[in-house]
Amino acid sequence: QVQLEESGGGLVQPGASLKLSCVDSSRTVSAYAMAWFRQSPGKEREFVAAINWSGTSRNYADSVKGRFTVSREFAENTVYLEMLSLKPEDTAVYLCAAGRTTGSRAGLYDYWGQGTQVTVSS
Repeated sequence: QVQLEESGGGLVQPGASLKLSCVDSSRTVSAYAMAWFRQSPGKEREFVAAINWSGTSRNYADSVKGRFTVSREFAENTVYLEMLSLKPEDTAVYLCAAGRTTGSRAGLYDYWGQGTQVTVSS
């Protein structure tokens, strides 16, 4: 069974960069589409980015397009989210998810990590 664990979050200033990682300790995630979502207190879970199982197709939320990049490293069973030019509105818990197909709906994904906190503040 897929077991996901995120890392790489932290407190940064506006304009800074962070790179999040999501590792699957079961080493089966290579067969799944992967996505990043984020959630802030009092808000619904929001789609951020997704990548298909082969790594050949990616899609992004309009709010992060051009600033965030999703990628995957099969040898390391890891999916990354590189975040540039961070803004205060990017502050949230970032969660990675695995599913059979990519898409922006959280219900498409079967497995979820616990999340890593990203705080953008001066």
